Amino acid sequence: MKKVILGLLAIVALGSCSEQKSDGGKAPTRVETEIVSLSSGSNSQTYVGIVEEREATAVSFTGMGVVKRVLVSEGQAVSRGQLLAEMDDTQARNLLSGAEAQMAQANDALERYTMLHDNGSLPEVQWVEIQSKVAQAKSQLEVAKKNLADCRLVAPVSGIVGRKQIGAGETALPSQAVVTILDISSVKVKVAVPETEIGSIAANTPTSIKVDAIGQSFSGARIEKGVTADAMTHTYDVRINVQNPERQLLPGMVASVQFKASPSPSQGGDVQIPVTAVQKNADGALFVWVVGEDSTAHRTAVTIGSTQGRSATKETLGLSKNRIAVTSGISEGERIVTEGYQKLSEGTRVVF
Repeated sequence: MKKVILGLLAIVALGSCSEQKSDGGKAPTRVETEIVSLSSGSNSQTYVGIVEEREATAVSFTGMGVVKRVLVSEGQAVSRGQLLAEMDDTQARNLLSGAEAQMAQANDALERYTMLHDNGSLPEVQWVEIQSKVAQAKSQLEVAKKNLADCRLVAPVSGIVGRKQIGAGETALPSQAVVTILDISSVKVKVAVPETEIGSIAANTPTSIKVDAIGQSFSGARIEKGVTADAMTHTYDVRINVQNPERQLLPGMVASVQFKASPSPSQGGDVQIPVTAVQKNADGALFVWVVGEDSTAHRTAVTIGSTQGRSATKETLGLSKNRIAVTSGISEGERIVTEGYQKLSEGTRVVF
C-alpha cells in the first residue's frame, strides 16, 4: 500500500514539474503590442481651432446724441445701406432750418445786387462781399444737411450683426460702436501651432476641419501663418480660410483641424511609434520593450526624433495617440509593447 501511495506522489510531482517547466515558472503577462513600420509619406497633425469671422466692422455715429431707436438685433443678417439705428434729430433739423433761411437770404441779396452790378453802379468790393456770403451760406447748408443725415446709421457692408452695444435712450459718442457687423461669407479657423511644427505647414498645406457643433466637415483653403510667437507658449497663430456660403460656421465655434503636412528630410526614413511606448532608465537612457520570436520581452535602447500629431484634447475629440520618431534602435517589422509595460522585466513572457 505504501508503495502505491509513493508511486502516485511521484507521478503528481513529475506532472507538476513538467507543467511548471512548460509554463516557464510563471503565467505569461498580457500586453498590447504594435508592429513597427516606417512613417508614411506625410504626417497627419491634428489641433484644436476656433472659428473667426473674415472681417468685423464696427459701425458708429459720427456725432454725439441720444439714440432714438435701434432697428436690428444680434444675429440678424443685414445688407449694405440698410438702416440700423437713428439718433434724436431735433437739433439737427433746427440747424438745417436756420441754414436754409440764411441761404434764401443770401440768394435774395445776390439777385438784387446782380442788377446793380450789371448796371455798373455797384462797387467791386461789395460785389465780392455778397458772393462770399452766398458761398458761406451754401457751405453751412451742406453741413446742416450732412448733420441731419448722420442721425441715421446705415450698414456700410453686408453681413451678420455680431454685437449690439448701445440701445435706445443711451447717449452715443463719436466713434463709439453701436453695432458690429461680421462678414462670415467665408471664415478663418485659428490654430496655435508649436514652433517645432510650424515649419511643416505651408500656405497650400491640405487641411480637414471638423466642427462638432453642426456635425459637418470642411476642406480648408489658403493658410495664413503668423510671424510672431507667443512669448509664453512658443506657438504661432495659423489661420485657415474656409468658404461658408450657407453661413453655418459661426465665430467662436470649436473645430478639430487636421494638417496633412509632408515630413522634413531628416524624418524620411524614421519609424513612428506611440510616445508612451518609450521608457527611461534610471540613468536617463531611453528604451522600448521589444517582443522576441519566443514571446519574451527585451529592453532595447533607442534614439528618438520629434513628436508628430500633437493633440490638445484627445479625450474630447477622439484623436489618436501622439507618436514619436525613432531614429535608431529598432527597425521595421519588430513588435514593441505599447500598453502593459509596467509589469515587465527582462525576459518576461508575454501574450498579446
